[in-house]
Amino acid sequence: AAREVFGEMFINGADPLATIDAKGLRQVSDTGAIEAAVDAVLAANEANVKSYRAGKTQLLPSFVGQVMKALKGKGNPKLINELLIKKLGS
Repeated sequence: AAREVFGEMFINGADPLATIDAKGLRQVSDTGAIEAAVDAVLAANEANVKSYRAGKTQLLPSFVGQVMKALKGKGNPKLINELLIKKLGS
């Protein structure tokens, strides 16, 4: 996304914030939207949730990736991690 914004700034002298909005590149930090995506991913992966809770904590990045995919790569990674850890009971 940064390359795209910088390219527009260099080529057209575009305002970075306007470019971000025009191209739909703004990061999703809406807790409700992220929480809905987290809930959907956890519901779709019950076996992995059980494995995680049984100590297989290396599954966390997989959950993060699935939530990011659901949010089309625009989710706030820090919020995603926090919500996943909270909901997984870590």
